Amino acid sequence: MSIVVPVYNEAKGLPGLHERVAEVARFLKSKYGLPVEVVYVDDGSRDGSSEVALSLPAIALDVQVVTLSRNFGKEAALLAGLDHCRLGAVMFMDADGQHPPSLIETLVARWLDDGYDVVYTAKAHRENESLLRRTGVHWFYWLLNWRARLKIPEDAGDFRLLSPRAAEALRQMPERNRFFKGLSTWIGFRQVRVDYEPADREHGVTSWNIWSLVGLSIEGLTSFSVAPLRVASLLGAIIAASALLFGFWIFLETVLFGEDVPGYPSLVIGMMVLGGVQLMMIGILGEYIGKLLSEIKGRPVYFVAEHTIKETKEEDVVPRNATSRAAE
Repeated sequence: MSIVVPVYNEAKGLPGLHERVAEVARFLKSKYGLPVEVVYVDDGSRDGSSEVALSLPAIALDVQVVTLSRNFGKEAALLAGLDHCRLGAVMFMDADGQHPPSLIETLVARWLDDGYDVVYTAKAHRENESLLRRTGVHWFYWLLNWRARLKIPEDAGDFRLLSPRAAEALRQMPERNRFFKGLSTWIGFRQVRVDYEPADREHGVTSWNIWSLVGLSIEGLTSFSVAPLRVASLLGAIIAASALLFGFWIFLETVLFGEDVPGYPSLVIGMMVLGGVQLMMIGILGEYIGKLLSEIKGRPVYFVAEHTIKETKEEDVVPRNATSRAAE
């Protein structure tokens, strides 16, 4: 199994995380005969994360360090890790310590013992988050899944395990504007949810803010759903119907009651409403057109500046027959 860990300015927390992942790797080797490697993808860090990752020892598991040429974003880092995995199954987890390595054993058990191909995690609750964020997350998933044939589980995160055939299916996704949660759900196979309590961040502060989350939400919606286009069409229909009813009401007031029709205020308000709606629809169309342009250009999702592999010593390697059984 390959464990992909995207890294962005996590130099202080990497040694501790690596030690705990190595402990889990020892357990998996002893119980399942499962060889493990970890793939650290440095996504343009500025705090020396790449140097720290290169210094981590290959004890109980192989260590790959993939250093990207600049910051391409988390989705690109996940793809880079997937492309460089050398073993069958693939697990994705964050480097900030909020995805507990102790949960890896549970995810592997659901794969090897229970036969699931995609084992994804989800927050058990959001009680420690603000009402605004909880409401925003709920409406994001509602809009994402609105009239969609495939429902993306609410609160599902990037911390998940894919069996060898599920990982291979994910590799066949050619798009450059990627929404990992949606793609890993779209491939199908047997999937199961595991609830967990996110751990506290061990070092530093998160680079995510409200605007980053809004941008990620827009990226996810326009990359994996046509719901915004449907909302725009529905809004246009509602405004057209409202204008028709308003015109009918003006006709009744003028013909039946002889009242003067207010001119300037109603005209200005109508123009502002229609202008705002039109600009919003143009913006939505622009998001989709921009993604079409990106796909047509066919630029690589990322570039690798350095790639290093450290392999475990011979005495740490599991026999080949045990490895083949685990891969099956």
